Formats: sequence, structure tokens, C-alpha cells
Amino acid sequence: MQATIVSDNVKHYPVLLKEIISVITPQHGGTFIDCTFGQGGYTQEILKFKKTKVIGIDRDSDSEIIGKKIQNKFSERFLFKNIKFSKLSNLKLKNENIRGIVFDLGYSFTQIKNPEKGLSFYSSGDLNMKMGINDFSANDVINKLEQKHLEKILKFFGDENDARLISRNIIKERLAKKIKTQDLVKIIEKSKKRKNYKIHCATKTFQALRIFVNKEISELIFGLIHAAKILKKDGVLAVVTFHSLEDKIVKYFFKNLSEHKSISRYEPKIEQKEINFVMPLKKPITPSKKELSENFPSRSAKLRYLIKKKDIYEIETDILDKFSDLLDIENLGSKL
Repeated sequence: MQATIVSDNVKHYPVLLKEIISVITPQHGGTFIDCTFGQGGYTQEILKFKKTKVIGIDRDSDSEIIGKKIQNKFSERFLFKNIKFSKLSNLKLKNENIRGIVFDLGYSFTQIKNPEKGLSFYSSGDLNMKMGINDFSANDVINKLEQKHLEKILKFFGDENDARLISRNIIKERLAKKIKTQDLVKIIEKSKKRKNYKIHCATKTFQALRIFVNKEISELIFGLIHAAKILKKDGVLAVVTFHSLEDKIVKYFFKNLSEHKSISRYEPKIEQKEINFVMPLKKPITPSKKELSENFPSRSAKLRYLIKKKDIYEIETDILDKFSDLLDIENLGSKL
């Protein structure tokens, strides 16, 4: 989950950039946190407004090169930290007026095409998919986990209908040899029941592995919780998602903080929690026709945002319970 998707013919295209700036309003000044710094697209746009400060964080150490360049130019207004956004609470923010926090959960073209990261099903060599500060790789997952665990990962993180057959064939194949990237692609091709798919047959499996390896479920959930806590009054939490699972989590969290829980009129009345956040739009903001013509991979992007209406730190949410089944699957990584 980091940095925005870009197409082949450009170096970097920050998805929904104008919309993000419109939502977080940096023209009024304050400190902003770019939780998926990547190549610095959002950060550099925010820094154009003179009364702003930006803290850029990214788990991918490759981003530090760009971070240092920006830090040299804006030494008093920019700071880069090579940490995961689930560790937001570790930042020293006591004296900072946090006006906006931005998450862009896509992957950049640079990251996808980096053979060392092994994110693409067009890569060769060992499976990897580590984005930085990881406990294990996709190679460990595919070559070590039991079939029933592999099946769960592919089914729930990738929405893969053929998860059982793919996981069964992985186990068979690895008895003979270590499975590498192209070996896995061939296993998936052989396992798929339907051959007339619109997307590459390995897309869902690779998505599932990437989510599992990088613990993207807990990363997102704890990142959102900490972000909501450290925002100041009238501050904005903005998140760009790219697939249905992460959008489901963001949508639930935002509704959970901005609405009372619906209760049947036949149930006993209970005291409702205080609502300290507002979600101005029920539906997400999506890319314009102009943006799609310039960067078609942004077609799946959805922007949702939340505004904090009271200066409080502690928040009440049941998001950990809501997605406990996904967190349990993620915890299968402890077996590696």
C-alpha cells in the first residue's frame, strides 16, 4: 500500500491530486502528513503553499532518496521518516498543528517494475513483494505455508474463486522444486477454470500475496486509527483506495466515526457514543475524464475523506472486531 499508480509514459502521476488539495486546503497553512510519500507528488504540491509543513513517511527505503532532495530544499518545512504508517503514533507531534493526513494506497509504476521487489507477474526470479520493514517474503509464503492457509489468503485477500485448486497445485509443484515467480504464474494458468478473463489470470493471486506479505490489513486499520487520533479540530483525513477490500475498510471506519449505529426500534434504547467526525460525502470522489485520458491506471482510484470536529485524542471504534477474520488470516504469517 503505497505511492500512487503511474503509467508507462510518465515518471510520476499523483492520482486525484487536484481533488486531494481541494479537500485538505493547505492554503490555510498547518502541518500535513503524507503517509505514503512514494515519489513525493502530494508532498511537493502541499509545499507550494508557504505556511505549510509536511512530514513524509514511507516504509520503502527507496523513497528516502527523493525525501532527502526535498528536505535539502525545504529544510525548515519538510521531514522524511522511513517508517510504516501503522507507527504514526511514534512521531513527535506534540507541538504540531496537524491539519491534514493523506494516504494513497496504490503502488507506483517504478515499484511494480522494480525486479528486486517482485511485485509483477511479469517478473522473473524469486518471489519477493516486500515493500520494506517486512518479516517474510512471498517466497516464504508460497514455499512454506500449508495448503489450507494458502487457500484462505488467496480467497479472502484476492477474492480468487479458484483459490483451492491453485493452492493444491502449489503444494504439488513445490514437492519437486522451489517455486519462483514464473513457476507460480504457470501454476495459476493451469489451475484457472475460466480462460476468458479480462484481467491477467495471476492478478488476484499476486494481489493477495502482496497484501499478506506487507500486512496491509493491519497496516491500514492501525494507520487510520492513529491518524484519526492525532488530527486537530477541523483537520482532514483523506484516503485514496484502489481495490474493494481496502475501500471497504476505509468506508466502514469513516461511517463508524461519523454516524450513530442503527438500532431496531424493538431493541432496548442504549446510550449512543458522541459523534466527533463528519463525512461530507457518502460516495467516493473518482478521477475526472481528463485524468483518465492522461493516466488510465487511475481508473480504480476512490477518494474518501473525513473531517474532525472536536479536539479529542481517544476515539471509539469497533473496526478491529469488524475485520477480525481478516486480521486472523494475516496472523498466519507468524507460522513462517
